[in-house]
Amino acid sequence: MAGVLSGLKRLYLTIYNWTVFVGWLQVFFLAVKTLKESGHQHVYDAVEKPLLLAQSAAILEIIHGLVGLVRSPVSATLPQIGSRLYVAWGILWSFPEVRTHVLVSSLVISWSITEIIRYSFFGTKEAFGSAPSWLLWLRYSTFLLLYPTGITSEVGLIYNALPFIKESAKYSVLMPNKWNFSFDYYYAAFVVLGVYVPGSPHMYTYMLGQRKKALSKSKKE
Repeated sequence: MAGVLSGLKRLYLTIYNWTVFVGWLQVFFLAVKTLKESGHQHVYDAVEKPLLLAQSAAILEIIHGLVGLVRSPVSATLPQIGSRLYVAWGILWSFPEVRTHVLVSSLVISWSITEIIRYSFFGTKEAFGSAPSWLLWLRYSTFLLLYPTGITSEVGLIYNALPFIKESAKYSVLMPNKWNFSFDYYYAAFVVLGVYVPGSPHMYTYMLGQRKKALSKSKKE
C-alpha cells in the first residue's frame, strides 16, 4: 500500500511540475516575442492569462509543504509565493496603469526563467529519480542574477502603483461603516515595501545556503 501511495505521489508531482513548466515556458515565449515585435508596453497584455495561471498554481506548493508531499519548509515558500501573488494580482491585475512599465518585462522574464529551470529540475527529479548535474547547477545558480532583478522589478512596480492605489482607493475600507473597521490599501502597500527591506536579504542568504548545500552534496555523489 505504501508503495502505491508513493507511486501516486511521484506521479502527481511529476505532472504538476511539468504542467507548470509549460505554463512558464509560454509566459517566457510570449514575453520575448512581444518585446521583439511590439515593445515592452504590450508585454503584460500578451502574458496576462498564462502568467496569472502559472503564478497562482504556486499556491499548491504551500499545500504540498503543509501536507508533507515535499520537504520544502513552508516558512521559506510562503513569503516568496505570497509576494509574487501580491504583485501579480494586487498590483498588475488590479492597476492597469502600471502594466506598460518597462519593469513588467524584467519582472516577467526574471520570474519565467527562474520557474522554467526550477520546475524542469523538480519534474526531471520526480520522473527519473535524479536530475543531470548541469540542470542542478542552473537550479541553484541562476537566482544569483535573477533574484535581484526580480525583486527590483517587484519593488519598482509596487512603488509606481502607489499614486494609482491612493487615487482609486481600491480595496480600502473607509470609516464610518457598520463594522467600525478601516483598511487603507495604500498604506498596506508601504508595509509590503517595508517587508522587502529585511525579507529580501534574508531570502537571498537562505538561497545561498541552499545552493552551497546542494552543490556540495552533488560533488560528493
